[in-house]
Order: sequence, then structure tokens, then C-alpha cells
Amino acid sequence: MCELYSKRDTLALRKKHIGPSCKVFFASDPIKIVRARRQYMFDENGEQYLDCINNVAHVGHCHPEVVKAALKQMELLNTNSRFLHDNIVEYAKRLSATLPEKLSVCYFTNSGSEANDLALRLARQFRGHQDVITLDHAYHGHLSSLIEISPYKFQKGKDVKKEFVHVAPTPDTYRGKYREDHADPASAYADEVKKIIEDAHNSGRKIAAFIAESMQSCGGQIIPPAGYFQKVAKYVHGAGGVFIADEVQVGFGRVGKHFWSFQMDGEDFVPDIVTMGKPMGNGHPVACVVTTKEIAEAFSSSGMEYFNTYGGNPVSCAVGLAVLDIIENEDLQGNATRVGNYLTELLKKQKAKHTLIGDIRGVGLFIGIDLVKDHLKRTPATAEAQHIIYKMKEKRVLLSADGPHRNVLKIKPPMCFTEEDAKFMVDQLDGVLTVLEEATGTKSESVTSENIPCKTKMLKEAHVELLRDSTTGSRENPSRKRNGMCADTHSLLSKRLKT
Repeated sequence: MCELYSKRDTLALRKKHIGPSCKVFFASDPIKIVRARRQYMFDENGEQYLDCINNVAHVGHCHPEVVKAALKQMELLNTNSRFLHDNIVEYAKRLSATLPEKLSVCYFTNSGSEANDLALRLARQFRGHQDVITLDHAYHGHLSSLIEISPYKFQKGKDVKKEFVHVAPTPDTYRGKYREDHADPASAYADEVKKIIEDAHNSGRKIAAFIAESMQSCGGQIIPPAGYFQKVAKYVHGAGGVFIADEVQVGFGRVGKHFWSFQMDGEDFVPDIVTMGKPMGNGHPVACVVTTKEIAEAFSSSGMEYFNTYGGNPVSCAVGLAVLDIIENEDLQGNATRVGNYLTELLKKQKAKHTLIGDIRGVGLFIGIDLVKDHLKRTPATAEAQHIIYKMKEKRVLLSADGPHRNVLKIKPPMCFTEEDAKFMVDQLDGVLTVLEEATGTKSESVTSENIPCKTKMLKEAHVELLRDSTTGSRENPSRKRNGMCADTHSLLSKRLKT
């Protein structure tokens, strides 16, 4: 393997030269990855890990066709988009063909954060309004303009919500305000947005945009109820605002049946602006904003030229075109449907077996496992989730936990993920859950309403003992940290593992 430094030296140099806020996965026992192929990653010792979380390597790590496209164009030319070049217009044409007809104008950037920042500029210029409605627990990027509209971030820092930002409840039918037993959760959640608009108008404020991920990722793998976005768009348009669909994490066929996740809401729903990034270049930094001619012309009328040095460069567009070809040629949308359905069925069987699993939700290869201590109260099993992802790592399966309580296991692997991979992952998860439940006095058996309260109480009491034993053992021998809960329990629980 090609290594400049030993793992110990790499860690020391990272601590010295990389900002302390830049976290790594599995911080108490990080993995040093030196190469990857398709849905597998390999450490410096050649150990293979099944990657269940890397939605950036969309068509598979180091796909040879992507590598070839980048190399071929890099050998020929790479420059900015002020020069005429066929790649940028061909890519814009191909992207537009995947979208509803009115979404036909592209602005290329280098990251999803840049794309969402530009989308806000487009929206605010369009009508001259400033206010933005966002969803609770949302994350839209790391720029200052996006931290302001990302409760996932600003609610955990020292920043306070700006007066031009309005936070609507997450349309979560499992843990949210309106749940699966509500007669019409889509309308109920949409009416919350309507009320925000009315209150803003009564305060003399005007709405520029509503922005939402088509499926919320960092917020806990949330699938909005059908019809929600349609109803919200009606209210937002009535207020003179635009609808921004953030597809940075969930686009490019991940849901299987549709190329874009917003299309799950039906043909009648068309956003005014769509942003995309992460999977677009399979690891190469490329992103885009697609909007209508009307909004693009309003942006141009400001008199300010938009120029992005690297956005839409020939190499990035060549890579993007290769990704589109691979999605089609390898039927990765069909694979997302087939494997996603198979994986979901396997996980539902686990839900019936393990009391820790409260909910399985998802579409295609975008799935969340909501872990709970109590099925009736739906108490988030945060510590258990962190314990499980470390144990899964020991089984050579990479998962992460996210959501506002960090209790949702996220599954969003490369799109070449197979049924064999799904079976392997679930088998390992079954083993980890079984051991955990046995250690906490909760037997792995069919979950019924009668035994839930009793089992939950046992789990709570036994888990305290598990944490105490694990912490004591780690203090006695620091090298044993990888075999149980991290010795620094507070540190472990404060980690947010995400991509």
C-alpha cells in the first residue's frame, strides 16, 4: 500500500496541522483508508470494509470509466468556462433532459454548498425578497449563508437564528409533531408553513424562498409524506417566493424509481430551483444549480456577472457526463430499486426481532434505522447507536449515525451495492444487536406491544451497567476501547458522524 506515514504518524500530523473542528469517522479508533473500489474500502493493512454510507462515490469508488474520462480530458485541456467548450453545454443539455421541461438553465459550481448559496442569491434577486423558510434539523452547507438556514448547525453552536430565517417543523411522521396515525400529515405539516408565511407577512416581512432536501439526510433519513411539497409550493408561490429542492445528497437515481427525489411527489410538483452536488462527480468536486429561464433572466438583470473559476470546467463536465452514462449503462436506478427493496425487507424482519429498532424508513438506497429505547415513547437510543456503529466497524461494515438525537443509522451506499452486500450487512447488524440485547438483558425475539415496556426498562437498567463495565475496562487497558463503548462516554456521544 502507498503510505507516506504510519497510522500513528498520520494521526499526529493531523492533530498538528488540521483544524480541530475537522472530525474523522470513528474518532476513538479511526480507520486509515488507502484505496477503494466499487463499494469496498481498504485500510493500510489491506482489510476490506463494506461501505454503506458513501453517497459521494455514487457509481462506485474509483470507477474505471470515471477515471478514464477525467484522465483523457486532463491530458487535453482544463480551463475556465469563459472559453467556448463543448463539454459544458453537452453536460447542461444532458442534465436538463433528466428534469421537468421548465428547469433548463444551469449554473455550475464546485460543491453543494456553493450551489445552495447561489440558489439563495437567485431566489432573493427574483422578487427582491429576503426571508427564507427552512426545515428543522436541516443542513444545506458550510458557507455562512447556509449555516444561517441550517438548524442542524446553528442550533448546536453559539449562533442565534437570524430574523430573516423561519424554521418549519420537519415532516417526520415517526417522531414529529404529526405522526403516522394522523389523518393527513402532509396537509398538517404544510399548514405549519402556511402559518409561518402569514406570521411573516403580519410582521412586514416577505418570503424569498422555501428550501428543503427532497429527503432529509442529516435530519435523520426523513421521507416527507406524499403531497407535502406540492402543498408547500402552493403556499410559497402565493407569497411570492420560490421553492428550492436540495438534491445534493439524494439525487441522481438514488431513490430508484425516479432520477430526482422530488419527483416522488408527482408530475404536478416542479421546484423553481434544484441544487445538486455530491454524487454528481463520483468524488470529483462538481455541483450545479438548475432553474427556470425567468429566474435566470432576473438574476442577470441585476447587472452583476456570475463567474466561477472552476465551475463547469472541461474535466468536471467530462466526469459528470461519465457518471450519467454509467447510471444508465449499468442500470443503477434499477439496482437501487431491487437492492433497496430487498434490504428494506431484510431490515423489517430485524425490526420484528430486535426491540432496539423502532422504525425502518427509506426509498431505494436511502434508508434509515431509527433506534429506540422505548417503542411507546420512541425514546432515542443514542448511546446504543454509537456503540453499534463501532461494533459494525469491527465487523468490517461502515455505518454512521445521525439525526437530531444521533440515533438513526444511515444507509446510503454506492449505487453498485448488491443483494449479497445487503445480506452481509444485515447479518452483521443482527449479530451486533443480539449481543447488545443479551448484554442488557433484552432477548432477541419477536417484538410485541405486551413485552415492550418491560424490555425497555430492562434495557435502560442494564445499559447503565454495560456503560459502567465498558468504561472501567477501557481505563484498565486503553487498547480495549475498540472492543466496547468508548472510554470517554461524553466524547463519544457528542460525536456526529456524517458524510
